Amino acid sequence: MRPCVSLRILAVASWVVWPAIGQGRTVVDMVGRSVVAPDHPVRIADLWFAHNAVTIMLGAGGRIAVTNDLPETRPWMYRVAQELHRATGVVGAVPNVEMLRHAGVDVAFVSNGSLALEPMRRIGLPVVQAGFTDETSLRQAVALTAEVLGDPRAHEIAGRYVAMLDATRDRVAAAVTDIPQSRRPRVLHIQSLVPLKIDGTHTIIDEWITRAGGRNAADISGNMHPVSVEQIAVWDPDIIILGSDAGVFDPAAAQWAGLRAVRGERVYRNPAGVFPWDRYGVEFPLQLLWTAQILYPDRFAKLDMISETTRFYHDFFGYDLPASDAARILAAKGPDSAP
Repeated sequence: MRPCVSLRILAVASWVVWPAIGQGRTVVDMVGRSVVAPDHPVRIADLWFAHNAVTIMLGAGGRIAVTNDLPETRPWMYRVAQELHRATGVVGAVPNVEMLRHAGVDVAFVSNGSLALEPMRRIGLPVVQAGFTDETSLRQAVALTAEVLGDPRAHEIAGRYVAMLDATRDRVAAAVTDIPQSRRPRVLHIQSLVPLKIDGTHTIIDEWITRAGGRNAADISGNMHPVSVEQIAVWDPDIIILGSDAGVFDPAAAQWAGLRAVRGERVYRNPAGVFPWDRYGVEFPLQLLWTAQILYPDRFAKLDMISETTRFYHDFFGYDLPASDAARILAAKGPDSAP
């Protein structure tokens, strides 16, 4: 198994014309743009970090020929989808067109408004914008990806995933719906400690905090918002959730020790699996369950997150995750050895 190759070439040769894909099928991407995609794409360039997990979940991990998710940053992704080691890894906003041609790419997925969009579109490569920003658009992106993949298995998995997401949301809502807003804990999600950045309202982070029965302590809008320690002291959250790679948190440090969450020993590190659970990924249902149990351990005392995690990985990634590995994911740790 050869290692994923990192290419740091940013230049795009706009004169290269992509091979025709025949009639194909017209799909409407996440920004409402029509794209003619191959009937059954077999060589995919997955160029949005969060989307690779969608493709893998829908049974097409082996069709990813080019990816910007690398084994150094996504070790669980490469553990679950070992065929990804055969893909070419790219670093940078815009991949080299000759490399895409050499890899035989016949369709590309990108985030909405990606810098790679126009250069690839100019040379005739079908490019699908598949970004999502909340649970609703996550569902839409999963359905869109299944449509682009063009096979019954992808559609079947997508349908099961949406049903599981519905059931999980209803399960959590039933347990927290009677809690008055005034009694719901104020939760702060810290994406990075140095530099200090938090996630505010109008984000998928705000959505899972709210659905799990919490209130976002941050009263500013947007992802990865730079803030000061003084601002966090003003918010003084009941609970702090640290991103899996937020950095080292020292509860004894002067800037943190006086916070309500620190005094109450309610600072938690967010799990990270195939993709960080707290960000924009298909492990959103697991994030919702984990958060609900963190916020209300008594109400979710019977919830076994190790079992929930292994079941999800079996059902949606087709991977039999050992309980010991599930425990490492829940602790935001990487794999302890090579597969």
